Amino acid sequence: MHPLLLAQIIKQLPPSASQLKAWDVGGALAAAVMAQRPDVAAEVVSVLPEHWPTRDVDAVLGYDLYLSDALLRRSLAALRAGGRLVIANPQQPFDAAWGQRLTALGYVRLLLEPLDTGGGMLLRGERPHTAADTLARVQVAAQADADALTLAAYRGRFVHLLVQQSPNKPVWRLTSEDRIVWQAVCSGGQMLAFTSLPKAVAFMQVAVLAGRLRDVNKVAKFRREVVAGWPLRLNPTLDALPSEPLTLVAVDPTLAEAPDE
Repeated sequence: MHPLLLAQIIKQLPPSASQLKAWDVGGALAAAVMAQRPDVAAEVVSVLPEHWPTRDVDAVLGYDLYLSDALLRRSLAALRAGGRLVIANPQQPFDAAWGQRLTALGYVRLLLEPLDTGGGMLLRGERPHTAADTLARVQVAAQADADALTLAAYRGRFVHLLVQQSPNKPVWRLTSEDRIVWQAVCSGGQMLAFTSLPKAVAFMQVAVLAGRLRDVNKVAKFRREVVAGWPLRLNPTLDALPSEPLTLVAVDPTLAEAPDE
């Protein structure tokens, strides 16, 4: 599969717990996606939706599929709240009417865009969340991973650190003269680490509201093998941390992975 097309599909995967569970309708994407995203567990399912298992997944993926109403409805039913349908159809000319069709079937947060390989269309639709409050949504996703893990017990591929970046600029404003410095949040000499982006954001929300955390402007993602020897406290809860102020320690930004959406 063309690298540009694969990157375009992967970019649309939803935030998830430490392992993102996906169905690949027809089997064209699973191997390629998992090679690029080791945290994704993609299972191949039939192009006939009546043969699908009965369990929720984070994403339903497809390449070059005939999108019947039956398939689109079954995909929506299979997705967990906030889960995404992501379909790349190289033979489908771009047509905004697909947005009306997905909306009529119950999808939200739609994205329709031409494929980066020069022909066809990418469609993304999301199953609505059950809670309107953003804090509640993040907390639901975060609960999929346990609190107070050890790195030895954790089976995921990545950890996320809370980082204070200097200068605090978006990527598009950085210049060649800017020297990027990262400092990770610590407690008792251990970096606060999290098994997923939702888990990190959920902790940040609580800590900021409690006045324990400020000026953290980034959640950085690292491969497990990179941080294996670092002093980490994995999935801490705020109540379990000592009462003394949180501190910062330098980390090398070049060791981090490219951010997800």
